[in-house]
Amino acid sequence: MSHKAGFVNIIGNPNVGKSTLMNAFVGERLSIITSKAQTTRHRILGIVNGEDFQVLFSDTPGIIKPAYELQNSMMDFVKSAFEDADVLIYMVEVGEKELKDEAFFNKIIHSKIPVLLLLNKIDKSNQEQLEEQVNLWKEKVPNAELFPISALENFNVKEVFNRILELLPESPAYYPKDALTDKPERFFVNETIREKILLHYDKEIPYAVEIETEEFIEDEDIIRIKSVIMVERDTQKGIIIGHKGSAIKRVGVEARQDLEKFFGKQIHIEMFVKVNKDWRSNAFQLRRFGYNQK
Repeated sequence: MSHKAGFVNIIGNPNVGKSTLMNAFVGERLSIITSKAQTTRHRILGIVNGEDFQVLFSDTPGIIKPAYELQNSMMDFVKSAFEDADVLIYMVEVGEKELKDEAFFNKIIHSKIPVLLLLNKIDKSNQEQLEEQVNLWKEKVPNAELFPISALENFNVKEVFNRILELLPESPAYYPKDALTDKPERFFVNETIREKILLHYDKEIPYAVEIETEEFIEDEDIIRIKSVIMVERDTQKGIIIGHKGSAIKRVGVEARQDLEKFFGKQIHIEMFVKVNKDWRSNAFQLRRFGYNQK
């Protein structure tokens, strides 16, 4: 029996539903999903295994014009998505007219690999608007196969998956067949805490935060976790902690609940807040947190 395997990389503007789509394919919440832009900072691999296939989905940060060093690094992850893809998913949402970066757009329309253009959030449009959008994108990206979908409602997701399987090359599996992702457990602890911060804090706070899990000790029925929330300034530290520690307590409770579901075990989590001045502009710090690929 022949076996197919390959890399399917998902790119697009911030907030078009890339993380929701990947999680729909993988069946686990590997990527942060919130209504705030730029929630994905890394390339996150989600692996879907079948008897005769292994699909390696890669969720990437939304395409932006970088304003500081961290964002440059985020765009490097997007650039690398072109390099190893067997299939490229370019995702747009209803009402969108362009990609925020002309150079990336050129790469997509001149791509030598198969491109699937997914028009997402069609549950928010009417028939006339949908037809207009389909025609617009067919004209803009003539080399792509277009699928109208709703990642949130799971509409047409299976059809896209089946088409991906048809396009994948024959190849042995790249990862063990029981693997779900290439990221370690601590990564998902960090991302879960960061998601709660994105949900509960405003303005610049969520973007100035980085999480580092210093301890992850797994016993038979409990996992003990110690994580540090890093901010850039003292004022941000106070906001994260909140009045009498109420804000950070809420983050801890919600993160624990999600992590218990994710790992299927009882979780004990301790969190501390530290100031790590201007880490987003510091190449050494960014490397330490796994951003700079160079």
